[in-house]
Amino acid sequence: MKIAITGATGFVGSHLVAKLQKEGHQVVVLTRDTSYGHKVFPSSAFPNVEIVNYTPTVLGPWQNSISGCDSVINLAGESIAEGRWTEGKKQSILQSRQLTTQNIVTAIANAEHKPSVLINASAIGYYGTSETATFTETSPSSNDFLGSVCQAWEAEAQKVSDVGVRLVILRLGIVLAGDGGALAKMITPFKMFAGGPIGSGNQWFSWIHRDDLVNLILQAVTDTNMSGVYNATAPNPVRMKELSQTMGTVMNRPSWLPVPGFAIEALLGDGAIVVLEGQQVLPERTLTTGFKYQYPNLQGALTQILN
Repeated sequence: MKIAITGATGFVGSHLVAKLQKEGHQVVVLTRDTSYGHKVFPSSAFPNVEIVNYTPTVLGPWQNSISGCDSVINLAGESIAEGRWTEGKKQSILQSRQLTTQNIVTAIANAEHKPSVLINASAIGYYGTSETATFTETSPSSNDFLGSVCQAWEAEAQKVSDVGVRLVILRLGIVLAGDGGALAKMITPFKMFAGGPIGSGNQWFSWIHRDDLVNLILQAVTDTNMSGVYNATAPNPVRMKELSQTMGTVMNRPSWLPVPGFAIEALLGDGAIVVLEGQQVLPERTLTTGFKYQYPNLQGALTQILN
């Protein structure tokens, strides 16, 4: 297949590209920084990868690269876990998702040879936070900042259905891997024998191993029965105190020293809300597709990542 990907040089996208390359597919990497793109995907190791320069929030010649692709995977979006959510930052978080998706859909609509499917990222921030509620794909959205961003993001993606292209929206949980994301920042205190539950410890932590997320994206590309919204989370979310205990067990480190919320805010900025408040999200529709998780349970996931 030939697959175009935005957000391809990032924490999830780079591993997705590597797997597609290994399987012999052609990949069009849409990136704002082509020099960095060539650094991440050198032609010697990635002969099937084409690097295309684009400004995601602006229409341009890059859109021509969509024509002839079998599918498009849109993972673009400014990180919510860096810095304070000033009004300017909030606008950037929204536009990097809403306008990028709008322009991707426009490119698909204008393509002479349209892709058959758009896989568009969203996030479990759609549901808001709660210590008591359980959320599935049919749960209503929250009207807080992240919920509003996800609503606008998904609304732009939905428009691709008007031109007859299958749409799969994946609401991503907290993606776990050792070389980035929230987990990488949480590992440090444990290595220093200062690990413990973050905040109250009672908040829910809805997670997915990065390998499972990559495999779910690939299933969404090939499984023509998949359409609509799916939660990209493991089937067994945990409370923060269980995450802490499991990390301590796997790393053979103490896990009793609480990490105050302000310490996580210092690491994650206002994006700390994702781990300080949390939500219990279940992949109800995802399981109906027959998707097989390699890491359905936290201990297995952390053992693979940390050892």
